[in-house]
Amino acid sequence: MSFVVPFDGSELAEAALVRAVEYGRALEEAVTAVSVVPERTRYAREKGWIEPDETYDVDAVVDTLEAQVATLAPEATFEYERIREFPPQERIADHIERLIEAHDPQVVFLGSDNVGRVVTPLTSVGVYVADEEFYDVYVVRQIRPPDLEAIAPHAEFYDQGSGG
Repeated sequence: MSFVVPFDGSELAEAALVRAVEYGRALEEAVTAVSVVPERTRYAREKGWIEPDETYDVDAVVDTLEAQVATLAPEATFEYERIREFPPQERIADHIERLIEAHDPQVVFLGSDNVGRVVTPLTSVGVYVADEEFYDVYVVRQIRPPDLEAIAPHAEFYDQGSGG
């Protein structure tokens, strides 16, 4: 069994990674964070990877994502795919799904505040990733730590003021 986390560096993606690590430690399972990084400035701005007037350095963004993963989950692995195009969310989700499925996970930890709502925004990759039936999906909607006795909260993450 393994746990995989689609990771874009957002606050909820960080929370999903931390949650996967917490469960991974309790269940002795490996955790992998996966990212898809389109080489288009517009996407980078939409994701908050760069400021509106900043030049897009794809390698710097990948390094930043990898550093976030290493800080929050030193025992996790990080994999990414660079893509040239700026496809619609559904095609980005296809790339993410391929990365996920390469690990044959039992559970995908997905940080999203809108997966599963009746009205689903078209801008969420999570809608497409959560639709797969090959793995279970644990949707992380809140940053606070889990309230389970068997799960030891990731103290550094919650101490940073992210959780609560």
